[in-house]
Amino acid sequence: MDVPESQTAIVITAAGGPEVLEPRTVELTAPGAGQVLIRVSAAGINRHDVHQRSSGRHSDGTAIPGLEVCGTIAVVGDGVDNARIGERVMALVQGGGYGQYVVANQQLVLTAPDTLSEIEAAGFPEAAFTTWWNFFHLMTLDKDAFALIHGGTSGVGHIALQAMSALGYRVIATAGTEAKVAAAKGFGAHDAFSYRDEDLASKVMEATESQGIAALLDVSAGAHLEQDLQMMAPDGQIAHLSGGGGAKLALPLRDIMAKRLRITGSLLRPLPLDRKARVAEQIRRDVLPLLGDKVRPTIAATFDLREAAKAHAMMEENAHIGKIMLKVDHD
Repeated sequence: MDVPESQTAIVITAAGGPEVLEPRTVELTAPGAGQVLIRVSAAGINRHDVHQRSSGRHSDGTAIPGLEVCGTIAVVGDGVDNARIGERVMALVQGGGYGQYVVANQQLVLTAPDTLSEIEAAGFPEAAFTTWWNFFHLMTLDKDAFALIHGGTSGVGHIALQAMSALGYRVIATAGTEAKVAAAKGFGAHDAFSYRDEDLASKVMEATESQGIAALLDVSAGAHLEQDLQMMAPDGQIAHLSGGGGAKLALPLRDIMAKRLRITGSLLRPLPLDRKARVAEQIRRDVLPLLGDKVRPTIAATFDLREAAKAHAMMEENAHIGKIMLKVDHD
């Protein structure tokens, strides 16, 4: 497959608001050993991208944001089967997704099923890797226990609810509006509540028949920590996805000790490749067979690649349900 020497990509030109995202012409990066070059059809917008843009960070040496794409393999590096050229795929990438081409490690490239459109498929990888890494590697979760996700209608949350409930896990969700609470239940939540509810902890305990939460995924930078600690089961675990711009947690140590709680967190992007590869194998085995039937990304809005700034503005309004996407043309 012929590829150009340059491409159109969205570049973070400075730290700031959505307006610092600008389309630029940049050189293509050739795939290295074990890598592939993907001709991108669609890319997902994630909260990480917004934080990266606002801080002006050029993670992994690229000023082009974007962690997940769908497209076609155009070029393969050493050690990758040439037969993969032309394969329709979805992939977790180390940045660079807001462009016409992006390099991905073949271990993190998943075959895109015919049951999903290219826009839908591009909205799957980051949520799947985040969910499986946190619940089944960083934390441990058995099917006889309860999980909870703050932000059940977020890009991660709504896919996690569908996949985990389809596999028999009981997941409680929280959301910020009545409409989002209802949507979370529609995505498969065992029950759902407003995270603004002053009685959240007692309602969660009632929903779990006083069992409490064994594994809690928090995207709110600890905004609900007091209630979280009340609703946790003994030996429960809390994993944080957001640092909240440097937020600091004041922890009631005795409460943590009394229940033997573990509070942790992680960043997916700097996770070593071998760990991501193990997560990818679980996703291929457990989740890919569900796509298009029991698991389907909900698309809140789709923007053209050059409208990435508008997509970020919508993300920051925090009113959407599901994924915000970019459509990538090659004119």
